[in-house]
Amino acid sequence: MERSEPLAGDASTRRYSRLWLEGEEAPRSAVVMILADRGTAMSSDELAVFKEEPRELPYLNVHRFLERLGVPIPEVYLDASDDGLVLLEDIGDTALWDVVHDASADVVERWYQRAIDELLIIQIRGTRQADASCLGFQQSFDEKLFNWEFEHFIEFGIERRLELSLPANHAQALRRDFVDIARRLGSQPRYLNHRDYHSWNLYIADGRVRIIDFQDALLAPAPYDLATLLGDRDTPLAVTPEIEQRLLDYYRRRWEAESGGPLAAKDFEEIYFLCALQKALKVVGRFYYLDLVKQKPGYLRYIPSTVRQIRRILPRFPELTETAAVLSRYLPP
Repeated sequence: MERSEPLAGDASTRRYSRLWLEGEEAPRSAVVMILADRGTAMSSDELAVFKEEPRELPYLNVHRFLERLGVPIPEVYLDASDDGLVLLEDIGDTALWDVVHDASADVVERWYQRAIDELLIIQIRGTRQADASCLGFQQSFDEKLFNWEFEHFIEFGIERRLELSLPANHAQALRRDFVDIARRLGSQPRYLNHRDYHSWNLYIADGRVRIIDFQDALLAPAPYDLATLLGDRDTPLAVTPEIEQRLLDYYRRRWEAESGGPLAAKDFEEIYFLCALQKALKVVGRFYYLDLVKQKPGYLRYIPSTVRQIRRILPRFPELTETAAVLSRYLPP
């Protein structure tokens, strides 16, 4: 090894460094994933609920399945996870967001179409070729997990952040509607999803989309990853409502072409926007949790755009009028 430099990490306990390697047969550079421990090492504690402890790192388990599908993920050069290290292909530093945030509408739409193409490989081909040994098929985004994330939002996005207890009538209104949304989403057909398929987990290398941070893959409603892709964090600054609608139409066309099954536009978009709303509320709760509990305040910069997303979606659902009124009192500006 010639030299190394630390790379920006994520919200998990993993750390990353770029290494410059010596030797004619070695790649010029590689990325080392440094594990805090040998355990499940997932970014989401609520997912570590397996009947027995996984025998290998979830990243490597899911990697093997996605690689077999032809999903463009970084190559694993060396598995030294027993010693706390995994050596990975270096796919550079250019996230999808870096390419689109100042780009024209045509460029934005073209790159998100490419991201949708890769997503459909995971969702359609992956679900068709389901493998019980892959951890992604051993856990589901079910009603219980949706409810857990709503409670996480109430606790950290409102009560812990503001140091208060919600009045009983406000808490009752939120929980009534949150339970109903969780039930509706939990009853949807489930497909393999990445779970964090957003513009900071998609990289552009050699003119194509590459995918990272997939270790939390699970079964979820089909629109879940799409809602994350088109609406997470600052993404709506680039993906305007007009572009969003064209990309929803693109996803439906590609889904039907790849799967041979129809997606009714009205029903599909209703579930899409419910997923987007649920994810935005979860993000508010999660990012305040990272600040208040994990002392990671950096994610708070995404709160304003996430709140705008919540305010944009709520009027689509007249049945959520009371919840919208309650949230208007407690959401950050």
